Amino acid sequence: MKREGVSRRYFFFGSLLAGAVPLAGFGSEPSLKALGYKSPNEKLNIASIGAGGKATSDIEACAQTENIVALCDVDDKRAAPVYAKYPNAPTFRDYRVMLDKQGNNIDAVIVTIPDHMHAAAAIHAMSLGKHVYVQKPLAHTVWECRELLKAAEKYKVATQMGNQGYSNEGTRQCAEMIWRGDIGNVTEVHAWTNRPVWPQGDLPAPKPMPVPSSLDWDLWLGVAAERPYSEDYLPFIWRGFYDFGSGSLGDMACHILGAANMALQLTAPTSVECVNLEGRSDIFFPAKSVIRFDFPARANMPPVKIFWYDGKREDQPDLPNAPKDQILGDLPRNRTSDARPNVQPRERQIIGEVFTDQFFTPKQEQPRPARQRNAEREEQLTPHERELEKWMSLISKGTNGSLFVGDKGMITTGTYGENTRLIPVEKMRDYEFPPEVLPRSPGHYRDWIRACKGGVPACSNFSVSAPFTEWIALGAIAVKLNCKLEWDAEKMKITNNSDADELLKPKVRKGWKIA
Repeated sequence: MKREGVSRRYFFFGSLLAGAVPLAGFGSEPSLKALGYKSPNEKLNIASIGAGGKATSDIEACAQTENIVALCDVDDKRAAPVYAKYPNAPTFRDYRVMLDKQGNNIDAVIVTIPDHMHAAAAIHAMSLGKHVYVQKPLAHTVWECRELLKAAEKYKVATQMGNQGYSNEGTRQCAEMIWRGDIGNVTEVHAWTNRPVWPQGDLPAPKPMPVPSSLDWDLWLGVAAERPYSEDYLPFIWRGFYDFGSGSLGDMACHILGAANMALQLTAPTSVECVNLEGRSDIFFPAKSVIRFDFPARANMPPVKIFWYDGKREDQPDLPNAPKDQILGDLPRNRTSDARPNVQPRERQIIGEVFTDQFFTPKQEQPRPARQRNAEREEQLTPHERELEKWMSLISKGTNGSLFVGDKGMITTGTYGENTRLIPVEKMRDYEFPPEVLPRSPGHYRDWIRACKGGVPACSNFSVSAPFTEWIALGAIAVKLNCKLEWDAEKMKITNNSDADELLKPKVRKGWKIA
């Protein structure tokens, strides 16, 4: 499918970028004369709120070019490997104490902690003039998304949400293909994930247990209501609890639906509906769910409905109107190039730093026989740790991805927007990608670091990621109440359900604030 030239339609869609891309573009030369910003050759002093788990890879990515000057984590045991790697960085349990004592030595802050604490920590850091990188989902509630955006604008700091897919080459290719009209008008998007891999659904409440000496449970709870400690919340299982996480929707939609958000220039939905769920609970997200988001027409783009499916662990997702003979979403690692003509492999399409996490990256092989090695390791694990590993092994089951349905064809993408391709894939045989309209990212963390030093805003800065996360947060409410929500974005009001409307803003425990 070879095309000569660029259509008028393509240029029209390119003009829509004014609302989603910084005026200078993602990849423009930075204007580094701004008052108070560093030279691009001068290193940032970065502190991290969170040091174990996912924070590990965020810290390592930034440490490639910048200084790590302070570290904070409520769990000394989980943070110990990172603390050992940066022995000159003072360590803290309370981020408020860290910012108070080390504030003069800190330029920017990473926030990689449970969802319910993102806004409190990030707004505190921004109020002190610190640039912030906040893991996805940006916030736990709609109100917090708006407060984060207000703070970023008020304190004029550089921001970025940790949805690496927004920096991906394939995400931009998807947008440019759609803007050129390669699949016509897009009226439907299906997106899916194999998560949750942690336990959630119709399960018993956690049993109270003694708090480990390595953990400050009160600080971990933060703004959330007080309750007894249980190992059933940690280290990552909190994602499945309404009070702390955002389920698989919050965990993965900011990645997988990034291409849809960018390509379709999504604004606010008019309605959000929980279409189906399995394993309902008052405290946990369901074991599986299907959510529908309805968006109005944008410019000359027609209305579009987006369907989200989680808990899909089959090799191929079963989606309405999807072709049965095509590989959708992520490509199997052993798939030969013959199955994906002219589709760039994932390792070339992930832009920026390698994604690493102790739960997702296999440990390096040791010279001892595998059986002996595994047996020795098994003996060192507690029963709870064995359960964690069993759950995380599910990460290899099923796929993640999205499918765009247009009136002239289909496009599918992988987890982070990689391996973007027309369906059926045979159309890629002689296909030429459109000319590049969107500037390319220098790498997700480098994008933010450049912005911190006075460059153009990062590609997923809060003016982009806060409205995006808003509708993800609405989806979490629809799932919790198993209902359809009618949404008035301008008034920040759910118009058809007063119980749902009360969930737009968090209840904050005495002694804490989000301000």
